[in-house]
Amino acid sequence: MTWKLNRTRQCAKCPWKVGTDPHDIPHGYSEDRHRALAGTIADSSGNLAAVLDQSPLRVMACHEHPEGQEAHCIGWLMHQLGPGNNIALRMAMRDCENVGRVVLDGPQHERFEDTLP
Repeated sequence: MTWKLNRTRQCAKCPWKVGTDPHDIPHGYSEDRHRALAGTIADSSGNLAAVLDQSPLRVMACHEHPEGQEAHCIGWLMHQLGPGNNIALRMAMRDCENVGRVVLDGPQHERFEDTLP
């Protein structure tokens, strides 16, 4: 069964963009909630536990979408598909119809820790 991303363009205040001050993220900013997103980052195994245990894949949602209408954070998505080596996410994206239309907006952080203030 195929599916589509709800969003394919990185938002203007994405914390994965170099130069974004997380405190400028719309709808309020919480450093504690931001740090908790570390649980969405693949570990050295490439997040294989989500594949082997068939546990839900934890993802970072875009802050511009209201609860119930969540969309993947495009900066997070492209990091985890690339240098983050999130194998579980890569497997999930095999059935995504519009991943080829994803557009990043400028230089990106190399590590999750760099997105924090």
